[in-house]
Amino acid sequence: MSLSMKPATPCTFPTTTRPAKHVSVRCCTLTQTAVRPLKMSLDTHQPAVKSWEHLLDPLDYDPMASLFTSRAVKLGNKWKEYLGVKNWEGLLDPLDENLRGEILRYGSFVEAAYRSFNFDSSSSSYGACRYPKSTLLARSGLHQTGYRLTRHLRATSGIRLPRWVEMAPNWVATKSSWIGYVAVCQDKEEIARLGRRDVVIALRGTATGLEWLENFRATLTPVPNADTKPTHHDDGDGDDSEPMVETGFLSLYTSGTDEVPSLQEMVREEISRLLQTYGDQPLSLTITGHSLGAALATLTAYDIKTTFKRAPMVTVMSFGGPRVGNRSFRCQLEKQGTKVLRIVNSDDLITKVPGFVLDEEDADVPKDQNVYVAGLPSWIQKRVEDTQWVYAEVGRELKLRSRSCPYLKNINVATCHDLKTYLHLVNYS
Repeated sequence: MSLSMKPATPCTFPTTTRPAKHVSVRCCTLTQTAVRPLKMSLDTHQPAVKSWEHLLDPLDYDPMASLFTSRAVKLGNKWKEYLGVKNWEGLLDPLDENLRGEILRYGSFVEAAYRSFNFDSSSSSYGACRYPKSTLLARSGLHQTGYRLTRHLRATSGIRLPRWVEMAPNWVATKSSWIGYVAVCQDKEEIARLGRRDVVIALRGTATGLEWLENFRATLTPVPNADTKPTHHDDGDGDDSEPMVETGFLSLYTSGTDEVPSLQEMVREEISRLLQTYGDQPLSLTITGHSLGAALATLTAYDIKTTFKRAPMVTVMSFGGPRVGNRSFRCQLEKQGTKVLRIVNSDDLITKVPGFVLDEEDADVPKDQNVYVAGLPSWIQKRVEDTQWVYAEVGRELKLRSRSCPYLKNINVATCHDLKTYLHLVNYS
């Protein structure tokens, strides 16, 4: 693979075919030459995706058609480094090219989840998946990934609504909706390239009315069945608080109905099956999501490591995710060995909510972007924490900035949060 930087040019995707075993993709001056052809063509007959998190199209091109992949790069024994076994030390600034390719690859799985969701609120199948498992990736724009879908996933709101709401439009009354999928790498050549068999859980962002309401339930609530033993920090102070997470996110993860199991039950059942099938092989679980999906990805990783004591390496790659839990929750994630890479656009307001940050040493977040309360007496800090609005950042952060990219045609709240913007910035950084 060779990379070269060229003078600034508009983002394009070549329409001509180069000689065999050679493909060039141009996006924001980045050119990659790969050993094998890149096949990312779109299903041109599918309708345009419309959602509340895709309010304005930030780009003049389709990122699914112009993303490059690191498919020709053999990760080999270094695959754990790209999944964060060393907390991505030396890989983020500047961004390692192999890691860039992996981030884009996992981001494309999330974009496929968006494309597969039925956003048409006038449709009787609103909130469902538009495609069957056998064709979802191809029909959403991902061809020859080497992965096969093994399970559809749904999320259910735990908010109780009055009976008259049943007469409301679908986007208001839909309680349970398709939110993503589980896919397993089955292609021998791709397994050899990755250095292991990879399991992907991809989760979309907010779509339905009840999901939006859950987002606003921002107080912290205890995590069921969590390890509540005191957690000690480097400063020697003990933290005897219990792990707590945002109420709405936990509700969407753990709620179910008589007809539909909870997202938690679906994930546990599928991971149990996959571990029984592939547990004796080199295996990784990579959970990726955008916005609400990023928050649920973090909860999913925590739950997997809590439930399956012999779980393989679990990594979260989240795009534009909000805060999820308190400092004790973060400490439990670290204790489990769960690795979290947060891809954050510093112009994206969603990454700065809910609640506020009290800990001066939280993750990689600079003090000028969050509310930090330092030097307060311990009894005042305790009172503040008792409000159940004190969150903590988790994992490592890859920071991007939409205002630094000359190819974004709109810079506003919606486009700064859009997944297309994130994929574009990762490609451009």
